[in-house]
Amino acid sequence: MPLLTLDDVRAAAGVIAGAAHRTPVVTSRTLDAATGATVLLKAENLQRMGAFKFRGAYHAVRRLDATALAGGVVAPSSGNHAQALALAARECGTRAVIVMPQDAPRAKRAATEGYGAQVVTYDRYTQDREAIARSLAAERGLTLVHPYDDLRVMAGAGTVALELIEDAGPLDVLVVCVGGGGLLSGCATAAKGLLPGVRVVGVEPTAGDDWQRSLAAGTPVTVTPGRSIADGQLASRPGELTWQVAGPLLDEVVTVDDATIARAVLWAFERLKLVLEPSGACALAAVLSGAVPHLAGRRVGVTLSGGNLDPALLRTLLPPPPP
Repeated sequence: MPLLTLDDVRAAAGVIAGAAHRTPVVTSRTLDAATGATVLLKAENLQRMGAFKFRGAYHAVRRLDATALAGGVVAPSSGNHAQALALAARECGTRAVIVMPQDAPRAKRAATEGYGAQVVTYDRYTQDREAIARSLAAERGLTLVHPYDDLRVMAGAGTVALELIEDAGPLDVLVVCVGGGGLLSGCATAAKGLLPGVRVVGVEPTAGDDWQRSLAAGTPVTVTPGRSIADGQLASRPGELTWQVAGPLLDEVVTVDDATIARAVLWAFERLKLVLEPSGACALAAVLSGAVPHLAGRRVGVTLSGGNLDPALLRTLLPPPPP
């Protein structure tokens, strides 16, 4: 029996209905002409708190029993999961504690605290955030909600693909950005459950190619990630559960470098009028650049997974003004 099924994703869709936005599917004639495909973009940058992460976090919190819900939740995260879990906890009437590095961007910490979470800081160079989260869970009676290695989180994330197929129709290819693998696991489960012949392609930054190497090896591989503007995808190894779920469903993994991702961020801003963070634009970057082969004549779904773009980073990506 699979760890995660289409029925699980459908059940998650019922749980999050009315709490999570049903985000639009965006199209572009320019993009279709450039690729020779019909490209259907699932705009999760327009989701609550700006990313798909709210789906999985809310589903996980809402699934807690009354005792666990009263106790609160904890997670290690410096990015979108931190904000998603903080918002989900607030919506569900409980507390959230987020383990965040001392040097996390002030805007991310402020957003997380703005949703009502308590932030506990640590030194990313000398301390283990996962160990700190587990310790806090034990000490304070909190429930750990992992950013991706949690079946409830994966099921919630899978509603991205479920909605895309329901709203846009059948797909030949689904292109999904991948970091730890929660979105990929849920979306691959939904897509393959609805469309057994669909080709599922994961996309990650060149600086963190753990999924590509793992797929080639047939087993999880640990890498030492380099630096990338797509920092939300720089996991060193596929999650234990996400690999078990997504590994058998994944057809291919491609990588894109920072320059390619930056061009996709600007392209979406200029042509689609959408704000994407680099990690949220990674799948689009692969389609725009031709990194995903054999798309001509196909119906291609693409996840735009988040839009929490740092304005300072956007300024570095913009071309200089003319003299």
